[in-house]
Amino acid sequence: MNSLLQLENVTIRFGGLTAVSAVDLQIGPSELVGLIGPNSAGKTTLFNLITGVYQPTDGNISFAGAPTAKLKAHQLARLGIARTFQNIRLFASLSVFDNVRAATQLHRARGIRDALLRGKSFRRGEEQNAAHVMELLEIFHLGKFRDEPAKSLSYGDQRRLEIVRALATKPKLLLLDEPAAGMNSTEKIELTRLIRFIKEKFQISILLVEHDMPLVMEICERIAVLDYGIKIAEGKPGEVRKNPKVIAAYLGEETVT
Repeated sequence: MNSLLQLENVTIRFGGLTAVSAVDLQIGPSELVGLIGPNSAGKTTLFNLITGVYQPTDGNISFAGAPTAKLKAHQLARLGIARTFQNIRLFASLSVFDNVRAATQLHRARGIRDALLRGKSFRRGEEQNAAHVMELLEIFHLGKFRDEPAKSLSYGDQRRLEIVRALATKPKLLLLDEPAAGMNSTEKIELTRLIRFIKEKFQISILLVEHDMPLVMEICERIAVLDYGIKIAEGKPGEVRKNPKVIAAYLGEETVT
């Protein structure tokens, strides 16, 4: 596989606790991969390793062919790794527009002097940014909420806004951490469509952590399974669904019949 993201023997220890142990994982360009496992299996910890929140104790992580060791989260974001969180982390009091505009600043080349003087080049950049923000909001049917504070949106729309904000950084890899958490059945159906749309529209890779098994099995091309920080299985949804280790650790007999 021509890997965009590659994890080799990745391990992290917190004191005497090994949270992730010798995990190998590859994600190719424009691939949609699921990461599942019981609570406290190490899924979010793995997300934090990929995004630079944590550094591995052992092993290597590379992105687009280059090692990510020692790189901070904002540096990895500039390289093309974006994420959402289990608990929505929007700027609650800022407008929908400003939540997304904040993310577009990641790739702005202008410095403090340009911002203070607000010359022609700066203003042109701001206009281009604003147009990009509105284009994204309209694509995801959030344009009508442009001036509303983020906290006024419905739960489903807040989730969508968080994804739009991540996309505003122009990622090559999008990490979604339990995006269906707290959603009703109708919102989950819409989320499934949204994830598929994002992959096809933006031609990016997606790594999805999710507890909703029907959603994962329906949309993921490949699934990796963690249990106590160890990868116990990996394969296509049908293969993972029938894997005895996965059934014992997570899915349950009646879930997979």
